[in-house]
Amino acid sequence: IKVFSSLDFIETGQNIILAGNPGTGKTHIAIGLGIKACNKGYKVLFTTIPLLVNELKESRSEKTLRAFEKKFEKYDLIIADELGYISFDKEASELLFTYLSLRAGRKSTIITTNLSFERWDEIFKDPVMTAAMIDRLTHKSYIVNMNGNSYRLKETQLWLEKQ
Repeated sequence: IKVFSSLDFIETGQNIILAGNPGTGKTHIAIGLGIKACNKGYKVLFTTIPLLVNELKESRSEKTLRAFEKKFEKYDLIIADELGYISFDKEASELLFTYLSLRAGRKSTIITTNLSFERWDEIFKDPVMTAAMIDRLTHKSYIVNMNGNSYRLKETQLWLEKQ
């Protein structure tokens, strides 16, 4: 976290992948880094993967993908939350692959996921594209294993004990 809080990863165009069980603080850390980046003057987009996929598909159907690409490229940091909760059709997988790949090695992306890389083909349905996506996103990236007990579950148990 100390390495991330310097925000040097944004300057070098590196990615961060926060992987682990639900409730382990992946989104919390990603949002904290996003807020810090905003406060330092970086342009940041926070979105969920499902919302991003819907926006990409709508842009394609409205024939505004090029405009979306220009907007997407302006962000110094994109935080793409919740990879793994919803699988995609072929079109969505290809669009997500294309737009995340465009940033690889040039602009930073933080991805939160509840799935290990071995299971990403469950989302993307194409083993070749999945392997290429993992290869590009993980190249010179920080990968943090955040498996553990859910903070939400722990808080709920404490709350129930007090009732």
